[in-house]
Amino acid sequence: MAYQRMLLCFLAISGLLSIYVLCVSLEMWVPWRMADVSVLQTANNSRLIRQVTLHTSICVSSSLSQGFLAALRINSGVLSIRDPGASTTTTAGPDRLWRAPTSQGTKHPTTAAKRLTTAKQAPGVLLSTQPVKPTKPDLIGNWYRAEDRRPQTTCPDAIFKKWLSKDFQERFIPTIPVLQWAEHATPQEYQRLKAFPGTYGWGMLDYQNLTASLSLLNLTANQRMLDDWDVRGNGSQCIRCAVVGNGGILNDSRKGAEIDGHDYVFRTNGAILKGFEQDVGSRTTHYIFTTNTMRNSMGAYHGAGFLGPPQSKETRYVFLPTSIRDYLLVKAVATHTQVEQGPEKNKNPSTYFGEDASTEKLKIFHPDFVRYLRNRFLPRFRDIYRPTTGCVMLLAALHTCDQVNAYGFITPNFRNFSDHYFDKKYHKLIFYSNHDFNLEMNLWQELHKAGIMRLYMRP
Repeated sequence: MAYQRMLLCFLAISGLLSIYVLCVSLEMWVPWRMADVSVLQTANNSRLIRQVTLHTSICVSSSLSQGFLAALRINSGVLSIRDPGASTTTTAGPDRLWRAPTSQGTKHPTTAAKRLTTAKQAPGVLLSTQPVKPTKPDLIGNWYRAEDRRPQTTCPDAIFKKWLSKDFQERFIPTIPVLQWAEHATPQEYQRLKAFPGTYGWGMLDYQNLTASLSLLNLTANQRMLDDWDVRGNGSQCIRCAVVGNGGILNDSRKGAEIDGHDYVFRTNGAILKGFEQDVGSRTTHYIFTTNTMRNSMGAYHGAGFLGPPQSKETRYVFLPTSIRDYLLVKAVATHTQVEQGPEKNKNPSTYFGEDASTEKLKIFHPDFVRYLRNRFLPRFRDIYRPTTGCVMLLAALHTCDQVNAYGFITPNFRNFSDHYFDKKYHKLIFYSNHDFNLEMNLWQELHKAGIMRLYMRP
């Protein structure tokens, strides 16, 4: 009996001590999914609240509109929010407009606070979703800038609404920046992103080269993937996009007219059109590439008829930056000068994009977007892995268009088809060490079955 009393006393004391540690020491970290993020204006209506307290690791910028960010509220009770420039604290209620939880958890404030210091100075919202413990597969910088990306239409069946379903809400971030431009080239953002290599950040270039390129992308057209919809739309309620890969499944498909009938047509790398119009169409509104893959395609597929990127009045050129070469080529196109250094040194950009290429036609993916795709849709153990250019192209369309039809992408019966639709004889698909076609194939099947997109398949 005495032993039982001692055990009960020990448990009671342990419980009280645990409550003290959690509540009194204030070491309890509030995860993103528990935070109620509300954007309110100060009393003088002059600026938006910049920082959410209670260690939520979310920094809200005055550059985002009140109406849009008010939609970022998450229903979890009352939260006190302080404006760093004001002397008062505002209490936000539990209004729920949309929810963007993450399954990854959140990092302890002692380390996350360092990232908040950077975010306070840079426009945008820094969403810290780094897990407390290492996850498998490891994540690469699972925190991102946020942008005001409002839908361009009132499409009743828009993909955006489907992304918010329970099946995808833990992966999808509606405020993720798809493109980068002049506004992003700040010392604070450079410090944040230089930690990530290759296509995931700015670790491969110095600040001078970064600003020399991004500062030229200061037009509205550089900020929007579908920059001419106001003119092109003709009163259409939904934006329809065809995303065309180069897979052999398109050979003898007779899908050309269907593809060209979309509002926008995305293509990538060795997109050969001449002689294959019946199968793949003739229009290209968006050509997605890296400088390396474009030039490799020009060499490898020259004999099949690929002489360079498609050129037309409606064609936009979307860089997937993987090295300094992409930023140097952006600068050369925008300034109508030769490339200054690297493998393309002294090359005239008109060689690739024609004489009519201009700054208005240029776009470049934001490294946060590519990192977000890798972390949330295509997680892999290997650091060497990155999503294929075609994969980034398709997921970018799924983040900007209302309706997407995908053609020429890998399907479970890929062995029935040659590697490319323009192959003169059968070539089996080659699996490269830095890509994972099976991972991407499974994602396409998942998105097709969920109605997020329609994937062209055939026996």
